[in-house]
Amino acid sequence: MADKKMVEEITSMDVDFAQWYTDVVKKAELIDYTSVKGCMVIKPAGYAIWELIQRQLDERFKAAGVENVYLPMFIPESLLQKEKDHVEGFAPEVAWVTHGGLQPLQERLCVRPTSETLFCDFYKNDIHSYRDLPRVYNQWCSVVRWEKETRPFLRSREFLWQEGHTAHATEEEAQERTIRMLNVYADFCEEVLAIPVIKGRKTDKEKFAGAVATYTIEALMHDGKALQSGTSHNFGDGFAKAFGIQFVDKDNTLKYVHQTSWGMTTRLIGAIIMVHGDNEGLVMPPKVAPVQVCIVPIQQKKEGVLDKAYELRDRLKGNFRVKVDDTDKSPGWKFAEAEMRGYPVRIEIGPKDIEAGKCVLVRRDTREKIEVSLDELEAEVGGLLDAIQREMLERARAHREENTFTAVGMEEFEKIFNERSGFVKAMWCGDEACENVIKEKLSVTSRCMPFEQEHIADTCVCCGRPAKKMVYWGRAY
Repeated sequence: MADKKMVEEITSMDVDFAQWYTDVVKKAELIDYTSVKGCMVIKPAGYAIWELIQRQLDERFKAAGVENVYLPMFIPESLLQKEKDHVEGFAPEVAWVTHGGLQPLQERLCVRPTSETLFCDFYKNDIHSYRDLPRVYNQWCSVVRWEKETRPFLRSREFLWQEGHTAHATEEEAQERTIRMLNVYADFCEEVLAIPVIKGRKTDKEKFAGAVATYTIEALMHDGKALQSGTSHNFGDGFAKAFGIQFVDKDNTLKYVHQTSWGMTTRLIGAIIMVHGDNEGLVMPPKVAPVQVCIVPIQQKKEGVLDKAYELRDRLKGNFRVKVDDTDKSPGWKFAEAEMRGYPVRIEIGPKDIEAGKCVLVRRDTREKIEVSLDELEAEVGGLLDAIQREMLERARAHREENTFTAVGMEEFEKIFNERSGFVKAMWCGDEACENVIKEKLSVTSRCMPFEQEHIADTCVCCGRPAKKMVYWGRAY
């Protein structure tokens, strides 16, 4: 019974998706709660996923000409006040430091919710000439936002992220960088996380505080809710004017720089769970699975079985992240544990297998069992991991297509959202008032105006006036 109980402890996603999610992050030991409300411990199994995300994203950044830096976590209040829209946007979420030791500070310091203002303060002294441009910097750090409602990985008061902050000589260069980094994010999500995304621009209502334009990648979770998975912002020269970031151009005139910023966070781990997970727990895409192959010895007390398991591990570990489950639990328990932790491939090997010179490979995503010769193990495992990675993306894309709908009028739009969640493609007139009506009525927001525009109707889904853009709408985390 012990083997069965372990899997039963995860609430079915169809019964209560929110509880299923919490059960998975706890049972898979990705996080633990702390004595500070809304802050979490990222445990080794969770942090190992972040390390793999960080490493592979950082490689892509460096290939795109990005350099890493580190700026302080404290921002003087006067700096934050310099860009009006920006401070208004973040004010409700800011945590303040008022004392240094026992002494009250002359000026309050904000714990960074984001670092635009610090980068601007740094750039105004660092950039003098067109020769100093572009500056394409990124930092890996944590930020603090005093959220009211929190959920592990998706929304916490302190979270880990990267924030890119760039400065350019021209508007065109800034725009090119903004879109280039969005594309880096989109490719990363699809190629590494096996999560398909919609690329597009946010409406003015949903854009970043202080930006000229915000671009986003939006993913659809298993429950039909959207998750903003990465954003890239074009700031124009607004911040530069507020902070006095000027440079002498080739024509010997003084000009303001054009800036961008872009970020991805630990909420990507939440996305992996909610796009790929099932009622047995995690299903990890191989490229971000801390353990890609778990070897389970059957009848491990019999002579030679554990030795063989270790031998297979040593053969595989040069190319794959592999472990042997040599605990004294029953094989059934180990299978359930491997499934719950989402290891992409499980290898089962016992005395009869060793005698026959073969083993059994089990796919986590489909539970398919494949008998393979021990002589061909490396090639078989490599091929299987590639297939799993590819097919996980295909399944996630199929799920998104099945849960993407089209609406021409408000009645149809309301009917869809009253019956289900998903993406709904519908036309919009460009008026924020219509966004507000839709949000109040249905708790639905504009997710993005996709780059790939479709003409669904001539009129706005909400007010019936002439339409300007096709928009993806959805309920979001």
